[in-house]
Amino acid sequence: MKRNVGVHTNVLTLILASSMAIPLVLAADTSQEMTVKYLLATAKAFRTVYSKTIVEQADRVGVKPTEQWMTEDHGIMLPAQFVKAAGSEIKDFELGLIGLTPIYESNLPKTQAEADALKKMMADPQLKVLTFTDGNQFKGLAADYAIVQACADCHNGHPNSPRKDFRQGDLMGAIVVRLKLNMK
Repeated sequence: MKRNVGVHTNVLTLILASSMAIPLVLAADTSQEMTVKYLLATAKAFRTVYSKTIVEQADRVGVKPTEQWMTEDHGIMLPAQFVKAAGSEIKDFELGLIGLTPIYESNLPKTQAEADALKKMMADPQLKVLTFTDGNQFKGLAADYAIVQACADCHNGHPNSPRKDFRQGDLMGAIVVRLKLNMK
């Protein structure tokens, strides 16, 4: 009897260990598509919190988002600058913003595949996230909307903006993540 208990215990231990190890192995081998989607969701969440909470709270006390936030005493960075600044701190992948009518050329799509994906996203309002392979990179785009009226106003009023008719809720471009393809 004692031996049977030991065998059952060992089998149970093996089953439990296997059931825990398999998800860990799968988690360690997360697909690039899921990785890109997680990164996009995280970036989008941080940008939304920054835009809807921090910027609005700062505005109540006289601190305004401004393109020249570094030199203005009562200025903080624009939400777009926030995403780009976060992206510049990351070394393992690229995080940024792209649009078909950006204020700055540095925010244009880097490849034809990015431009085509962005056009597809703009043509289908239900399409919130797109992932695709482009050369030696796996990329993801998340729809980037004017989530508050201030986003639209800033773009419409900027002297470099090629488009002057944005409204709150409009798709302005996309948050982009670019990963190097796994080399196996």
